[in-house]
Amino acid sequence: MTLTPLLPLMYEPLVRTALLEDLGRAGDITADAIVPADRNASLVLRARQPGVVAGLDIAACAFQLVNPAVSLTAERPDGSVVAPGDVIAAIEGPARGLLTGERTALNFLCHLSGIATATASLVSAAQGTRARIVCTRKTMPGLRTLEKYAVRAGGGSNHRFGLDDAMLIKDNHIALAGGVRTAIERANALAGHLVKIEVEVDTLLQLEQALAVGVDAVLLDNMTLEELRQAVAMTGGRAITEASGRITAETAKAIAATGVDLISAGWLTHSSAALDIGLDYLGLNQKAA
Repeated sequence: MTLTPLLPLMYEPLVRTALLEDLGRAGDITADAIVPADRNASLVLRARQPGVVAGLDIAACAFQLVNPAVSLTAERPDGSVVAPGDVIAAIEGPARGLLTGERTALNFLCHLSGIATATASLVSAAQGTRARIVCTRKTMPGLRTLEKYAVRAGGGSNHRFGLDDAMLIKDNHIALAGGVRTAIERANALAGHLVKIEVEVDTLLQLEQALAVGVDAVLLDNMTLEELRQAVAMTGGRAITEASGRITAETAKAIAATGVDLISAGWLTHSSAALDIGLDYLGLNQKAA
């Protein structure tokens, strides 16, 4: 799968806001006091853990917003698998700019690489099956575009981006509508011709009701492996099947083997551990190994 980079317009405002939060009212008083204004330096972004890289363009943006003279050369582009000690990118430029942008750059890069790494673990578990790994709307406020990009960098796919690009009828919708059939019929009445409809079902009876009306996809929530196998057989290709509910790298393989089309996991974006990446100083004349 080809990873399409994000347009700078999609992340530059976020990076700018993060830098302004860090710079406060007086700027980087430590770097300005200690480092001569004309000093240049070479540094490398280096992996401290095994994982998958995501967010290099965002990291580069952080440095270049501080000082446009900073250059970043990717050695392991987004989507690359790295081992401890691998150089991810070489960075050169005015030393003050490098130090001032460091934390913001690493905050984005480590967070997004952690999501990509976690996604890759589920993708690996589902390998050899038809199941694709997808994320959810359980993202950090303001970071959804970046976090969903990181899922793609890890080999996963994206679910809907918001409330406005697809209809997902969940348990509370069903309860308030008075039942599965009523909820779907009301959704069909208002959905545009390009809007897909998915319904969450907890039981095989609800699935039967949903299929009788007709939907584009069914979210099989917290079902057992046997229930998932029965649900796939009942659906018979009439709708996309999505398994969800406390899925981990340890359980994903068996869930994928049931024949579902999608496996969704909210923790990929809301709870993935950051990947440990450091910024190492090479000196004034050293180059990256």
